[in-house]
Amino acid sequence: MIDKALVYIVKCSDDTLYTGWTRNIEVRLIAHNSGRGSKYTRARLPVILMYWEILETKSDALKREAAIKKLTRKQKLKLINGESHK
Repeated sequence: MIDKALVYIVKCSDDTLYTGWTRNIEVRLIAHNSGRGSKYTRARLPVILMYWEILETKSDALKREAAIKKLTRKQKLKLINGESHK
Protein backbone atom coordinates (compact mmCIF):
# COMPACT_ATOMS: atom_id res chain seq x y z
CA MET A 1 0.00 0.00 0.00
CA ILE A 2 3.06 2.28 0.04
CA ASP A 3 2.36 3.52 -3.50
CA LYS A 4 -1.27 4.30 -2.67
CA ALA A 5 -2.78 7.12 -0.65
CA LEU A 6 -5.88 7.08 1.53
CA VAL A 7 -8.36 9.79 2.42
CA TYR A 8 -10.16 9.14 5.69
CA ILE A 9 -12.76 10.54 8.04
CA VAL A 10 -12.60 9.97 11.78
CA LYS A 11 -15.22 10.76 14.37
CA CYS A 12 -13.85 12.57 17.40
CA SER A 13 -15.02 12.13 20.99
CA ASP A 14 -17.04 15.36 20.73
CA ASP A 15 -18.90 13.88 17.71
CA THR A 16 -17.15 16.15 15.20
CA LEU A 17 -15.62 14.77 12.00
CA TYR A 18 -12.02 15.18 10.88
CA THR A 19 -10.82 14.49 7.34
CA GLY A 20 -7.22 13.75 6.41
CA TRP A 21 -4.98 11.70 4.14
CA THR A 22 -2.22 9.18 4.74
CA ARG A 23 -0.23 6.37 3.18
CA ASN A 24 -0.65 4.13 6.25
CA ILE A 25 -4.00 4.30 8.04
CA GLU A 26 -2.96 2.10 10.97
CA VAL A 27 0.01 4.31 11.84
CA ARG A 28 -2.05 7.46 11.33
CA LEU A 29 -4.81 6.29 13.69
CA ILE A 30 -2.23 5.43 16.35
CA ALA A 31 -0.75 8.91 15.92
CA HIS A 32 -4.16 10.55 16.24
CA ASN A 33 -5.11 8.56 19.33
CA SER A 34 -1.79 9.21 21.03
CA GLY A 35 -2.20 12.97 20.57
CA ARG A 36 0.34 13.29 17.74
CA GLY A 37 -2.03 13.20 14.75
CA SER A 38 -3.23 16.78 14.41
CA LYS A 39 -3.97 19.81 16.55
CA TYR A 40 -7.68 19.37 15.89
CA THR A 41 -7.92 15.77 17.05
CA ARG A 42 -5.46 16.18 19.94
CA ALA A 43 -8.15 17.79 22.12
CA ARG A 44 -10.91 15.44 20.94
CA LEU A 45 -9.59 11.97 21.72
CA PRO A 46 -10.21 9.21 21.08
CA VAL A 47 -11.00 9.14 17.38
CA ILE A 48 -12.73 6.33 15.50
CA LEU A 49 -12.21 5.58 11.82
CA MET A 50 -15.54 6.03 10.03
CA TYR A 51 -14.62 6.12 6.34
CA TRP A 52 -11.72 5.73 3.92
CA GLU A 53 -11.01 5.78 0.19
CA ILE A 54 -7.92 4.42 -1.54
CA LEU A 55 -6.51 6.66 -4.27
CA GLU A 56 -3.67 6.18 -6.72
CA THR A 57 -1.46 9.15 -5.81
CA LYS A 58 -0.82 11.70 -3.09
CA SER A 59 -2.08 14.39 -5.47
CA ASP A 60 -5.37 12.53 -5.94
CA ALA A 61 -5.69 12.12 -2.17
CA LEU A 62 -5.06 15.80 -1.50
CA LYS A 63 -7.67 16.79 -4.08
CA ARG A 64 -10.22 14.37 -2.64
CA GLU A 65 -9.44 15.52 0.92
CA ALA A 66 -10.09 19.13 -0.11
CA ALA A 67 -13.37 18.13 -1.79
CA ILE A 68 -14.56 16.22 1.29
CA LYS A 69 -13.64 19.10 3.59
CA LYS A 70 -15.97 21.34 1.55
CA LEU A 71 -18.93 19.04 2.22
CA THR A 72 -21.41 19.82 4.94
CA ARG A 73 -21.60 17.55 7.98
CA LYS A 74 -24.83 16.07 6.59
CA GLN A 75 -23.13 15.31 3.27
CA LYS A 76 -20.15 13.73 5.07
CA LEU A 77 -22.48 11.52 7.09
CA LYS A 78 -24.17 10.41 3.87
CA LEU A 79 -20.75 9.60 2.42
CA ILE A 80 -19.85 7.60 5.53
CA ASN A 81 -23.15 5.73 5.30
CA GLY A 82 -22.67 4.93 1.63
CA GLU A 83 -25.53 7.19 0.53
CA SER A 84 -23.42 9.51 -1.58
CA HIS A 85 -21.25 9.08 -4.66
CA LYS A 86 -17.73 10.47 -5.01
